[in-house]
Amino acid sequence: MGTVNRRASSRIAMQMFLNEYVKDKAHRCMAVNLSPSGIFLNRLLTPFQRENQVVGLEFELPGTSEVIWARGEIRYDALDKYFHGTGVEFTGMARAHERLIRDYVLEKRERSLRKLLARIRRNRLH
Repeated sequence: MGTVNRRASSRIAMQMFLNEYVKDKAHRCMAVNLSPSGIFLNRLLTPFQRENQVVGLEFELPGTSEVIWARGEIRYDALDKYFHGTGVEFTGMARAHERLIRDYVLEKRERSLRKLLARIRRNRLH
């Protein structure tokens, strides 16, 4: 799958199971990364037809107990030998869920940057 960043906002790598709903039918997926504006999903390569680009998403961020329901539009599809990857832009969800995702992404990025800075400082001392 390509390394081109198709999103305007920062994303974090993650692994989280979720449900993607296409025509009211649930498909189990694995989130690969997340940003405040969207999510990239992988699912096993199986035949299914999508009549439009709108999907429903149901997930719970790790370490939270809030189930997030969101509407999204497919912006990117990638197929390889085993997986169907899908880039989904969030197009509708409760404001509280938007804030929860934004805060979660910011916290994870900040924690990652602090660890990186600490590692750089340690390496300079040695």
